[in-house]
Amino acid sequence: MKTLLVIVLLAGLSFGGRADTSATAPDFTLKALTGVNLRLAEQRGDIIVLNFWASWCGPCLQEMPALDKLASKYQPLGVQVWGVNVEADSRAAERYLSKTRVAFPILFDTENSVSASYQVQAMPTTVIIDKDGQVHSVHRGYKPGYEQKYEDDIKTLLRR
Repeated sequence: MKTLLVIVLLAGLSFGGRADTSATAPDFTLKALTGVNLRLAEQRGDIIVLNFWASWCGPCLQEMPALDKLASKYQPLGVQVWGVNVEADSRAAERYLSKTRVAFPILFDTENSVSASYQVQAMPTTVIIDKDGQVHSVHRGYKPGYEQKYEDDIKTLLRR
């Protein structure tokens, strides 16, 4: 089973960590760090950048400031960035966020139901959803510069 998982992960990464799809994004409601519940389906009309991350994931933490810049830049144009923490115990994520503040909402998927519905197989995974609720792209993993791929996807969706 481990061998199959490695093959699947490598297959996803062999395409630059990006996969295109046109499926409807699974709806969910999660509690945010601020205490409010956010529901994906209520965001139709906006472009959503969902970033699945964990505090034990070095690339996730490295990516967080880049996502914050992206959120600040595109929020006025109807783009929302949501960080979805996938840890069963959110205390480590909360400690990290007390030191590294981000302006975008951080949600907690402590039961991994949302990450399972999005078939998250690598950390981090970034899913970009169009204004109609369709998955435009999925990016697996992170290396410096990947945020340019996200920005390219956002620009493509803004032109539609």
